[in-house]
Amino acid sequence: MEQRASLISPVLMVGCIIIMVSFAVRASFGVFQIPIAEQFGWLRSEFSLAIAIQNLAWGIGQPIFGAIAEKIGDRRSIIIGAVVYALGMVLSANSTTPLEHQAYAWLVGFGIAGTGFGVILAMVGRAASDENRSMALAIATAAGSAGQVFGAPVAEWMLTFLSWQSTFMVFAVVILLLILTLPMMRAPAMASKAELEESLGQILMKAFKDPSYTLIFLGFFSCGYQLAFITAHFPAFVTEMCGPILAGGVLHNIGITTTSALGAVAISLIGLANIAGTLAAGWAGKRYSKKYLLAGIYVGRTIVATLFILFPITPVTVILFSVTMGALWLATVPLTSGLVAHIYGLRYMGTLYGIVFFSHQLGSFLGVWLGGRMYDLYGNYTAVWWIGVGIGAFSAIVHLPIRERRLEGLVTA
Repeated sequence: MEQRASLISPVLMVGCIIIMVSFAVRASFGVFQIPIAEQFGWLRSEFSLAIAIQNLAWGIGQPIFGAIAEKIGDRRSIIIGAVVYALGMVLSANSTTPLEHQAYAWLVGFGIAGTGFGVILAMVGRAASDENRSMALAIATAAGSAGQVFGAPVAEWMLTFLSWQSTFMVFAVVILLLILTLPMMRAPAMASKAELEESLGQILMKAFKDPSYTLIFLGFFSCGYQLAFITAHFPAFVTEMCGPILAGGVLHNIGITTTSALGAVAISLIGLANIAGTLAAGWAGKRYSKKYLLAGIYVGRTIVATLFILFPITPVTVILFSVTMGALWLATVPLTSGLVAHIYGLRYMGTLYGIVFFSHQLGSFLGVWLGGRMYDLYGNYTAVWWIGVGIGAFSAIVHLPIRERRLEGLVTA
């Protein structure tokens, strides 16, 4: 009963709700690419840069909000994150220039950091038993995908009767309502400051000198590139590529009648498939080599992306791509964080994983910005797709030499 209670604890349930809503809003931004660009006559790269900055701010903000959580408490850190997130959405809704959107994207990105993986996974990890920790982290990660399932379609639906500005305002209110769930979220106490700081400099130095840590850092870059590019640009890509093809046919008969709806459904399907993929990764990571599982995921992504861009792009191939890529989507998160914990221990996992996650967000920044830039230069996304294929193959290769064993001389919890 104790193990079962730890797996369905209030901390896990509330954490899943917060991540789900936070990621639902985040996953919807690609839906706004065309409406905003058309209203103001902007280049595609202008709004893309705002989303890219948002991803970069998320990466920078994650260790910052982790430190805030350690200093003043997890729930207060989440409150600050939610307020900053909502403020960024409100200011963005009233922006009329690319520079304003790009400036306020920093607030949105920091808000995602305060209501996302960094703080929530730490709370869930401390609240779960040793036996259930891996699956609890996988469930919390999968909750982000659950948000992606309905985030883009809800945004698309709201745009049928609201302006994009009003939709942003509604999202801001929903994010603030997350604060009402926090009284139920009480995680075990943090370790003392002295315990947290003991040997931190030493372990960071050991990790930075360890080639395996560098390989993990480099390997996570392509994950961010691929995910952010697809999230931000895939709805617009689908809208432009499938317009003449969608009329009639099976998808039309089941209610997918416009290309914009198909783009939103594609993002939703990615999130839906990833719920199963992430949970499967959490299960497999406890039983098999994490580095080989990660290499296999990146090989799978490379093959799926290559086949998609080589074959004619139709509504059916969009659906097939969304499901297969979705199964590999955030499956890397529990495995990468688990690999860091396995090699370097749990005690400083937050700091070490936060640094690795920054690599992920650097990739996110490049994927989103380069997508918009390449589109403006060439009128299509082909070059960006092939870059993603290349770095995906690179990530598969760099995971193979990782030494998947506890680094000697580490202080562990």
